Amino acid sequence: MLVGSYQVRSFQLSDYVHVTGLFKNVLTEECYEETMAAFARQLSWDSELVLVAEEEGTIVGVIVGTIDNHNGYYYRIAVEQDHQRRGIGQALIESMRRRFVQRKVRRIMVTVDAHNEVVLAGL
Repeated sequence: MLVGSYQVRSFQLSDYVHVTGLFKNVLTEECYEETMAAFARQLSWDSELVLVAEEEGTIVGVIVGTIDNHNGYYYRIAVEQDHQRRGIGQALIESMRRRFVQRKVRRIMVTVDAHNEVVLAGL
């Protein structure tokens, strides 16, 4: 899906180094470790639920989703800091939502953990 000057597409194995670098740049060290473990599990289960946003050949965003018990979960989203506030995160979320709908999940949920300080502050 082409949105603005970036494209949202399925993760490819050749994206691995760029995606792990993006996670390292954006996430705290503890969050990075947890995310990498979940990322590896998701790739082994269903790599179609990992999407990237690419701009001019560079990966600037990633979202990891998962399906458990017919529920879709947004697990982790990360956008490079200099690309934030441009709609990339929203496009990733919407693209993942469409994947969940295609898979006929019953509900779509957002995973909230201690690393979501911004989200937790609003609860």
